Amino acid sequence: MVRPAKTAAAQALAAAIVIGLCVQASAQWLKYPTPGVPRTAEGKVDMSAPAPRTADGRPDFTGLWLTNRPWCPTPPDPDTYLCGLELPMGLDGINIGSSLKDGLPYQPHLARLVKERTANDAKDDPHVRCLPDTFLRAYSLPHLLKIVQTPGLLLVLSEVNASYRQIFLDGRPLPEDPNPSWQGYSTAKWDGDTLVVDSIGFRDGLWIDWNGSEIGEAARVLERIRRPDFGHLEIEVTVDDPKNYTRPWTVTLQQRIVVDTELVDEICLENEQSSRRMK
Repeated sequence: MVRPAKTAAAQALAAAIVIGLCVQASAQWLKYPTPGVPRTAEGKVDMSAPAPRTADGRPDFTGLWLTNRPWCPTPPDPDTYLCGLELPMGLDGINIGSSLKDGLPYQPHLARLVKERTANDAKDDPHVRCLPDTFLRAYSLPHLLKIVQTPGLLLVLSEVNASYRQIFLDGRPLPEDPNPSWQGYSTAKWDGDTLVVDSIGFRDGLWIDWNGSEIGEAARVLERIRRPDFGHLEIEVTVDDPKNYTRPWTVTLQQRIVVDTELVDEICLENEQSSRRMK
C-alpha cells in the first residue's frame, strides 16, 4: 500500500530525508573523483563494464551503493507519497514484499500490526524516531551504504547514524547463543562468484519496511550477493522467521554504484523534530 503525501507523518518523513540530503550537499568530498571507474567516451560511468575483482579473483563489492528500485510509478503520480521529491527510494522500502504475487506470508498477529501501522502512517516507525535500521531495511532506504571488502571481512558502513555491519569470511561459526542485536551476526562463504551470507541473532520487533513488516529473534536471513557488472549488486534475500511468517519467503533487492562522492555524517538526533508531528 502506498500512503498519500498529504499526512503529517508523510510530511515529517519527507522533511527528514530532505534534511539528510541537504547535509550531503555541503560535504567537502561531495565531488571528489572515485579512482578506477570505467567510463564511456562521453565520460559517463560504464555501468555494464565488468565487475572488478580482488587479488584472489573474487568479485569485489567495495564501493558506495544505493537502492536501485524506482520509487515512483511510470508515469509519476503526483499524489504518491514522496513521489514529487524524486528521491531514490525503492518500493521495497515501503513494502519489502511488493514483488511477491501474494505479498508477505504474515502470521495473524503481524498481519494485524502491519494493517494498523499502514493505517496510522507508521507513526511509531523506529527509523523516524532515530533508531538504527537493520540491513534488510537499509538496502531500500535513500541513504548511502559503503562496502569495504577484505579477504576475511566484509564491512558495511551506513551514513545514517554512523552505523555498521560486519560479515565475517574467516570461517568462524555463527554464535550459539547470541545477544540479540540490530544487525544480527553474519558469516559468509563463496559459491562461485556469489557470496552466501547467513545471519541470526536479531532483536525482536525490527522493522524491515515502512509498512511495519518485521523480523525478530527467531529469524534466520540468507543472502546471496552478486555483482553482475560494475554498476550493480543483486541481493537475493530469504527470510525464515516462523514467529512472524507462515513460511520462508524470498525477494531480490537491487543496488547501484554511486561514484565521485563520499559518506558524510547524517545523525538523526541532531535537531530531530519529526517524531513530535507523528502523534
